[in-house]
Amino acid sequence: MTEVTVTSAKRTRRQHHWRRDLVELAALFTAVAVADAIANTIAHGPDGPYLLVVSAVVLVATAAFHTWWARRHSHAPPSPPETAPGEGHPAAPRQDSAHGDPAVTGHPAVHADPAVTGGPGTGTVLWRMRTTVRDEPGSLAALCGALARLRVDILTLQTHPLSDGTVDEFLLRAPATVQAAALTRQTAAAGGTHTWIERADAHDLVDTPTRVLGMATRTALDAAELPLALRQLLGRCTIRSVPAVSPTGRRSDRTAPVEGALEEGDTVMLLRDPYGGVLTVERPYLPFTPSEFARARALVELDARLGPRVPRSQDVLTLPEGNEITVRRADQGDVAAARAMHDRCSDRTLALRYHGPVADADRYLNHLLSPRFGRTLAVETASGRLVGLGHLLWDGDETEVALLVEDAWQRRGIGAELLRRLVGLALEAGCDSVYAVTQASNTGMVAAMRALRLPLDYQIEEGTLVITARLETLRAERREAAESSGHPAPLPHPAPGTGRAGQGAPHHP
Repeated sequence: MTEVTVTSAKRTRRQHHWRRDLVELAALFTAVAVADAIANTIAHGPDGPYLLVVSAVVLVATAAFHTWWARRHSHAPPSPPETAPGEGHPAAPRQDSAHGDPAVTGHPAVHADPAVTGGPGTGTVLWRMRTTVRDEPGSLAALCGALARLRVDILTLQTHPLSDGTVDEFLLRAPATVQAAALTRQTAAAGGTHTWIERADAHDLVDTPTRVLGMATRTALDAAELPLALRQLLGRCTIRSVPAVSPTGRRSDRTAPVEGALEEGDTVMLLRDPYGGVLTVERPYLPFTPSEFARARALVELDARLGPRVPRSQDVLTLPEGNEITVRRADQGDVAAARAMHDRCSDRTLALRYHGPVADADRYLNHLLSPRFGRTLAVETASGRLVGLGHLLWDGDETEVALLVEDAWQRRGIGAELLRRLVGLALEAGCDSVYAVTQASNTGMVAAMRALRLPLDYQIEEGTLVITARLETLRAERREAAESSGHPAPLPHPAPGTGRAGQGAPHHP
């Protein structure tokens, strides 16, 4: 350790003050003597007076020029000090900007732990974190300071006021070396309780008002988007639509007040369905806040005010034999056409689809075609006859696919095309998988599922076959294609030789 001795500058100036005065007096007497000698010499010459005048003018001009030069360069910036060999770099100047000086910004200096921050070039990850803090001044500042010590950047912040505190929801960008446990410990040390954290992705970078407006727009265009919008708004949750009257005619005992309600420790949300019945939203791992309840209720109210609606876009396709078909969205206005197609189907086709006879086909089809329970695609011939239906049904956390193609139009690739489009709709809705429930003897449905070229899981019990297609691979391929070319990857087309798509049987109405 080097010992440094500091001497007061004021004391140093006092020690050398008398020496400087003595030198100045000696210089003054010398100058007077020299001036007197020069003056006597010049004055006794023939042009002495003129030389004295000229000398005085030159002295005045020199003094004036010196004064002007000194004032002109008085504001020039000082040159940086030279560094002597072996002394290192000079001290950096004090930063008085809004980001450099803690005295200006009001934030304390942050000392990061190198064990958790990583060095230059370390990657970052996104986290969504929610924690409850005391509703008092300084609680949020303490939490932000704790996150800063881990080199965590707060991208967005939402506050959910409660009666006894505040729930703060963060979107964080943290070094890849910072684990969830470290974030939780640091949050708890800063006063946060009931902390919940999960990984986020680039979609979460969109600010909350923009996301909510996007959900409202999608809901306004398509009534089937309401359950998906609620799931996007509330995160991982289970959403079920309980009809007021089931397809078998049984009335439901589940009701909800007009303004909605929260039950079971605020983990279950009840909302009145504009189509009749109740929408239940369950999130056991994280209670709903009053702000989330108000947003969900506003989306449901928007859906109720707009009434039934389905996008009217359609695609015209040409079958291998040359016939043209139209694929479009269907709704409850197609119940009569769907019932007519039922009457043209054979008993075997209906048995493969429904696992038996349908007691009340009109009520059952009205339920299946409701946009509240999913999305339905219809296939029409050039004459306008309905010959095929494909259903994508919301089943809580899972998604079911089911197909029905009229006998005369089977083995032409209609079922495979419907299945491929239903998988695309499930992918757009953010579903992780789709499943089909059919009979083990339904080789057509098995072939159509295999033609998707997706990872499949098979479960069979007493002749009932459940085939689940995982969509992670397809989602990853589309993401990679979008990043490389800017365009999403196309959905998989059925392989040659799998023209017939068998009829799937729904697990529930």
